[in-house]
Amino acid sequence: MKQYNVTGMSCAACSARVEKAVSKLDGVTSCSVSLLTNSMGVEGDISPEEVISAVENAGYGATLKGFERKSEISENADNLKDNETPALLKRLIASLVFLVVLMYFSMGHMMWNFPIPQFLENNHIAMGLIQLLLTAAVMVINQKFFISGFKALFNRAPNMDTLVALGSSAAFVYSTYALFAMTNAQLAGDMSGVMTYMNELYFESAAMILTLITVGKMLEARSKGKTTDALKSLIKLAPKTAVILVDGKETQVSIDKVKKGDIFVVRPGESIPVDGIIIEGNSAVNESALTGESIPVDKSKGDVVSAATINQSGFIKCEASRVGEDTTLSQIIKMVSDASSTKAPIAKAADKVSGVFVPVVIAVAIITAAVWLLLGEGVGFALARAISVLVISCPCALGLATPVAIMVGSGVGAKNGILFKTAESLEQSGKINIVVLDKTGTITKGEPKVTNIISFESDEAELMKTALALECKSEHPLAKAVVAKASEDGLAPDDVDEFRIISGSGLSGILKGEAVYGGNLRYISKFTQIPEKAIATAEKLADEGKTPLYFVKGNKLLGIIAVADEIKEDSTEAVKELHNMGLHVVMLTGDNEKTANAVGKLAEVDEVIAGVLPDGKEKVVSKLRQKGRVAMVGDGINDAPALTSADVGIAIGAGTDVAIDAADVVLMKSRLSDVPAAIRLGRATLRNIHENLFWAFIYNAIGIPVAAGLFIPLLGWRLNPMFAAAAMSLSSFCVVTNALRLNFAKIRKNNIKTETVKTIEKENVKMQKTIKIEGMMCPHCEATVKKTLEELDGVIQAEASHKNGTAVVTLEKDVPFETLKKAVEDKGYTVIE
Repeated sequence: MKQYNVTGMSCAACSARVEKAVSKLDGVTSCSVSLLTNSMGVEGDISPEEVISAVENAGYGATLKGFERKSEISENADNLKDNETPALLKRLIASLVFLVVLMYFSMGHMMWNFPIPQFLENNHIAMGLIQLLLTAAVMVINQKFFISGFKALFNRAPNMDTLVALGSSAAFVYSTYALFAMTNAQLAGDMSGVMTYMNELYFESAAMILTLITVGKMLEARSKGKTTDALKSLIKLAPKTAVILVDGKETQVSIDKVKKGDIFVVRPGESIPVDGIIIEGNSAVNESALTGESIPVDKSKGDVVSAATINQSGFIKCEASRVGEDTTLSQIIKMVSDASSTKAPIAKAADKVSGVFVPVVIAVAIITAAVWLLLGEGVGFALARAISVLVISCPCALGLATPVAIMVGSGVGAKNGILFKTAESLEQSGKINIVVLDKTGTITKGEPKVTNIISFESDEAELMKTALALECKSEHPLAKAVVAKASEDGLAPDDVDEFRIISGSGLSGILKGEAVYGGNLRYISKFTQIPEKAIATAEKLADEGKTPLYFVKGNKLLGIIAVADEIKEDSTEAVKELHNMGLHVVMLTGDNEKTANAVGKLAEVDEVIAGVLPDGKEKVVSKLRQKGRVAMVGDGINDAPALTSADVGIAIGAGTDVAIDAADVVLMKSRLSDVPAAIRLGRATLRNIHENLFWAFIYNAIGIPVAAGLFIPLLGWRLNPMFAAAAMSLSSFCVVTNALRLNFAKIRKNNIKTETVKTIEKENVKMQKTIKIEGMMCPHCEATVKKTLEELDGVIQAEASHKNGTAVVTLEKDVPFETLKKAVEDKGYTVIE
């Protein structure tokens, strides 16, 4: 697929015209135009020159995107800036300055008798000239509307800018005509005529139209400006230099000088420059930049390493296997760019009808003038009716319907720690029916913790002190988890001599003259006989998604310490809320299937997809989008393509910058429970937008016939441009007032607790039992005990607490204590009473 930047688009009518023009070309198999990113993706056997020519013939501009090499990306990084929003903000501020003064002289003085300088009192011509000059200033400031609108009109493709330009111009021209008519009346001494024309000066309508539409344009520009942030963050990850071996000597070169087959070296703490294969050395590599997984991966000779990952411990020598655009990082950058270009734009309802609405309104205005002239009315009368149609049809309410609701909805989200980065993301959140959750850092905490301490030929204290003595010298995250647990227990490490790290296996040393070892089963089996009971316990822990670490002193197995990435406290509840909202929940992870299924079972998701590589996540999301609208929730760089490809990408606030930049929604409090809250807010906002559009369209449906003079023969209703402008303002007021109701939207509803209480009340339950349990160490254990007990016949609800060491069971009938005890102890815990 080739990507293009498209310029000159202002609404859905524009993007539809560009897409239609390119799709008609021979050789084009697919064309997708994104109004949000001003980009276009084209597939097929056709030259870029032909595509660009077709776009230009349609009245717009196009250039071919070029992201072939990282060096080229870096050179263009400074160009990926949002320059449109600051320019629109300046236009808006300047417009408001002139508009406020204009409104003071027109409506302020004329309607509410605000004071004005003495020399202007009863000087209606001077008042009119001041309004003309102020309006002209606003029109010059917002000249882009006129350039775009009339250019589109001349190209026979009128858009929203066309109607804005025609409406503003019509009000200005009519007011200017009235001003000159005032001078004639003044010269004739007809003061009554002067006052009549004075009341037909509607310069403020021309200026107000432009200013209000500029607000909407600025909101759109701010959304578009954010689309390049993900690419900029990815670019920053790319190493700029590499150290390669040239004739046996280390030489630092620019990254684009590295060729396939070159030998490069990486020291501890350095970033790996390109994808390669280790030919010498061992290390633990932090791949969180690509995989999102917090635990470093042990690497040795023959293993593959990827660009932008961090070498944490050993010195390694590698052979470059993929460079430039072929590296994993470059592919992720390309996927983010492709997803941004091909992602289907959310066509605002106003833009969807603009291609029909705009030319129809223009046609109605022309027909109105022609009909009145044919009926024998004067040119002034006919022109006034046509101008009234254009003014009352000005899409202020239509243009505000979506942005105002989005603005209020975004504010409500911000108050609740939910940041919607674009208007489209808030709209789309209300349409979601499939939620995809990343595992590490999203469902789980992303920080390994000790979950179980099981001693065999020692007591727990000796096991922990031995483990601490070894692990305190290691930088591995699993070791840090053991050290953190020992610190909580107030233990201090003993000195270990002859300490060694066996990469990918474990640790060894001499503690008080006796050999000590720690590590995985394969490594520890070399030093002692592992009992079947210990192996069975370890396998059970592994089935629960935990990593068992064995510790030996001499030839005696001290015990097993299990470490796991704990599930977040609110993950299960959040998934239940999503279920209650009728959503299908999928967990997507690069972890192995056993660990993934264990976590998925605890979180109670509907579907688990495991062992997925970074580029595979985007493919899974794309496939799911064929079944419905998808929200992807993640926190890692590897999630960036999937976040961008989904209908709505939701990033955990504590995640990486790239995930946050690539996502449409950011959960600032890093709580999974904010996902259902975001979707509820999206639904409320979408409903509000539909209501706003209804008011905007019903206003036009009623106002246009009145403005055209349809009721003059029947009821004598005549609408001049002044009342048309007032009606336009009233419609905008209704839209804004309706949008403000979103401030009262309830986005947090604890349906789960409510339903539980209702169930208990319905069954008239009066029986509870409290069980004292040993061995629960964390919320993960609590969830296991809770689920185990609630699966028993007669148990309605169970609440476990590892802090209190208890489980409170609510029963609908008497369940024997031995039944409860056996169920808990079968999970590896001890029931006291």
